[in-house]
Amino acid sequence: MCADLWSFALSLYARPGVEAACLRLQEQGADVCLLLCGAWLEQRGVALEPERLRALQQLAGSWQAKVITPLRQLRVQWRVMAQQDEALAALRERVKALELEAERQLLKRLEALAQGWPTGEVTDQQPWLEGLAAEDAANLDHDALQQLRAMATGT
Repeated sequence: MCADLWSFALSLYARPGVEAACLRLQEQGADVCLLLCGAWLEQRGVALEPERLRALQQLAGSWQAKVITPLRQLRVQWRVMAQQDEALAALRERVKALELEAERQLLKRLEALAQGWPTGEVTDQQPWLEGLAAEDAANLDHDALQQLRAMATGT
């Protein structure tokens, strides 16, 4: 088990099918960083409590809206033009690196928020993924959520 959220996220993302599942969820409006945090909390046996859920959603929502989404929009906007323009392609790669660093910073902030929450509180699976995806649940691919959970728990 990875102790820190960033290492956990990198390890999970590298597993077969996880990247594709995360991209599908992202395209459907989910905050993948928040879902990776939820999978981490599930694996650690942290009890889901409404105030914890709200705190994570509030922190992530603000960072996504103000930092990550503008970078992602710029990167996506430049995708087609960058295929024809080497200088723009290089700039796009730098924006992509900034986006990844912004996601890393969000994961660090989420981890810091959850740091004091007791682990091993529950032995049955807590529905962190569904709770954190609740705002977008009607639009989300539930098979992708389950795939993310299965890969996180090793089942």
